[in-house]
Amino acid sequence: MPRRLILTALALLTGCALSAPAAAQTTDTQAIAQIQRELAALRAENAELRQRMDAITAAPPRGRPVEDPPAAAAPPPMANREASPILYPTEAADPYAYAQAHENYAAFSPGRGFKLADTPHGELGISAYILGRYINQLPEDDVSFTDHLGRERPIDPRDDIQLQRMMMWVNGWVYDPKFRYQTIIWSVNSTNQVAIAGALTYHFNEAVELGIGINRLPGSYTMMGSHPYWYAPDRVMADEFFRPGMTSGVWATGEVLPRLHYMAMLGDNLSQLGISAAKLTRNNAWGLGLWWMPTTGEFGPRGGMGDYEQHQRLATRFGAHYVHSREDRFNQADISSPDNTQIRLSDSTLLFETSSLAPGVTIDEADFDLVALNAGLKYRGWALHAEGYYRRLGDFDADGLLPLSEIEDTGFYVQGSYDVLPRKLQLYAGTSQIYGEFGDASEYLLGVNWFPFKTRNVKVNGMVIDVNNSAVNSVFGYYVGGQDGTTVTAAIDLLY
Repeated sequence: MPRRLILTALALLTGCALSAPAAAQTTDTQAIAQIQRELAALRAENAELRQRMDAITAAPPRGRPVEDPPAAAAPPPMANREASPILYPTEAADPYAYAQAHENYAAFSPGRGFKLADTPHGELGISAYILGRYINQLPEDDVSFTDHLGRERPIDPRDDIQLQRMMMWVNGWVYDPKFRYQTIIWSVNSTNQVAIAGALTYHFNEAVELGIGINRLPGSYTMMGSHPYWYAPDRVMADEFFRPGMTSGVWATGEVLPRLHYMAMLGDNLSQLGISAAKLTRNNAWGLGLWWMPTTGEFGPRGGMGDYEQHQRLATRFGAHYVHSREDRFNQADISSPDNTQIRLSDSTLLFETSSLAPGVTIDEADFDLVALNAGLKYRGWALHAEGYYRRLGDFDADGLLPLSEIEDTGFYVQGSYDVLPRKLQLYAGTSQIYGEFGDASEYLLGVNWFPFKTRNVKVNGMVIDVNNSAVNSVFGYYVGGQDGTTVTAAIDLLY
């Protein structure tokens, strides 16, 4: 192309030099016309080349769809701010004005994880949670307690190290970004239990998200998706005693009014993990949870405990929950202690075991009703959390006479913390109390959390618990039925 331009310029100069003789005017006119035609062709060719270069520059990478020009960048959702070394900018930036976009307090909540695939038809990601724990329940000597019927029962304290549990999520969206899926593999080595669960959800708008699968009944604060952002890796005694469990069902969740969220669920029973459909009856469980965050519209990632975020404005959260279920023995009439271990009396006796309320009498069905009210606040590294419970067991269907027609139990817990070194070292203390038909139970605890990598997704925990007449009996958590002593525990957990 440069050579042609040079020749054209020389031709113009030559034409100008020879234009004087009048006899050559005709020849000059023809030469100029030829030059003009060549210049027009060059301009057209140059324009075509420019169009091709612009098209190549604007084309997206191979395999990715063409996207609209990006809009003005919005602050990232709070749930995803863990990647930033400073989770909250200065108050002048008003980080609280941006609500937790699409935060789902109700479902199993994976971490950010790693994205394995990203295509126009869907995404695939992987995330996991791992907990390693040491627990020592004292006294270590052979001890026992006496239940409400005067029977002596053994206490079997533990002193062991466990890779206590692991959870792995495979999740993403398919066909439509609003249509999401989760597959969960959950292993609890302490109970020798492995479960595979999952869910499908569709996000219609901020007010309505529908789901089907296995989920938590919305019966208490810790059942609303705050795990693992608690003080300790597991629940306090009163919460573990009263709360419902996880079951198959359908649910709806969303922000029904500004800063007011809800979750409603219809499920099979209080806890279906490890229970086959053949053992279920035609009775169902249902629950409703409401939570209101009036001051800032948020309560930190997942609504978790403690003020790791260092709120510069007072953050508040208030919740109310109700759950009802018609529970049964899972059609295990010939077994003295059936699989239904979710409901215990205040002396840690299983409701559905034979002779739980009267010698030789077995309860086949019973109503379970739970009301829970909770409140929390966070401000400049300080945090306070409290929840109260009322539980009614009644409408018993038994194979003999019972000494009472219903059982009412109440209780509460209070936990508070202060971040001595912001985002590094946290001290906390608390108590929980159970006031039951067959005796009271209580605990007092003191603990410390160290965050070695400036993220709450890795936590080293140490805790001492003074336990008095434990109403909870499970190798999953910190308590053994009837224990009256001290529990020492240390743990490390990871969410990615």
